[in-house]
Amino acid sequence: MLGKRLLLVIPMVLVVSIIMFLLASLVPGDQARTILGENASPEAVAALRKQLGLDLPPIQQYFNWALNALQGDLGSSIYSGEPVTSILAGRLPVTLSLMVLSTLAIGVVGIVLGLASALRGGWLGRVLDAISLVGLAVPGFAIAIFAVSLLAVTVRIFPATGYVPLHVSLGGWLWTLVLPVFALSLGGTTLVAKQVRDSAKDALAKDYVRFLRANGVSETSIVLRHVLKNAAIPAVTVLGIGAIASLTGTVFVENVFVLPGLGTMATQATLNHDLPVLLGIGVLFTLITVFINLLVDIVYGVLNPKVRAA
Repeated sequence: MLGKRLLLVIPMVLVVSIIMFLLASLVPGDQARTILGENASPEAVAALRKQLGLDLPPIQQYFNWALNALQGDLGSSIYSGEPVTSILAGRLPVTLSLMVLSTLAIGVVGIVLGLASALRGGWLGRVLDAISLVGLAVPGFAIAIFAVSLLAVTVRIFPATGYVPLHVSLGGWLWTLVLPVFALSLGGTTLVAKQVRDSAKDALAKDYVRFLRANGVSETSIVLRHVLKNAAIPAVTVLGIGAIASLTGTVFVENVFVLPGLGTMATQATLNHDLPVLLGIGVLFTLITVFINLLVDIVYGVLNPKVRAA
């Protein structure tokens, strides 16, 4: 199954790169004009277009890029001249930090809230439903703007913008990512919590749970060793979806918090008509998405050996 998944990477990257190339071609404006400025002469613009290969037919431009990409060369930024691989390497840690912390928050907080709601019910379940409605209805960037307005501008607890690299300061790294992670993970956390709650309730009503209770097995042991395992399988699917949603959500959240990640780079590349950078980010996002799906399949196999055997 792992081999088949890896083989799917090639057509997925191909399709995504073609779609991104077509979409970027539809963006109004001219890359050479953007670099030289509005006052540049038509001759200078035409010469730069020829130098950059922009005068070639779009199909030939794409094939030239694809042939170089197969050899590990994603090209250079049209705007800055910096290799795309260097740009991606410099921006990736910020986006990965957001993704990893958001996925951890979705998984840990979602499972704890879901189990607590299944065991206690009452007001906690109603609060969870209300927050879920907000998390699903309100987009991440709107939650980010609200969080900045309340917790960074009004109360001034967290920084509104900026990023501290992990190797500079662990505390500063965590502190600058609290609000972005909150904005990215709120919707996914409530989804996982509801999934765990419903699955846990079903498991608690099973005959084997009553049998374990009748034989004196502690409630903690029943929940952690039996109920949580059954509830975790459907929650893994939601967690995988939440991780992929966090990846796409970084494009908006990084811009709100002015974080130097791939999301802000994608926005700048779009405004500058920087096609090589856009294609590089698209390929990288596709590879990360495939990796997340592979990880979900592996966890499925660990939790349920029948899936692994199939």
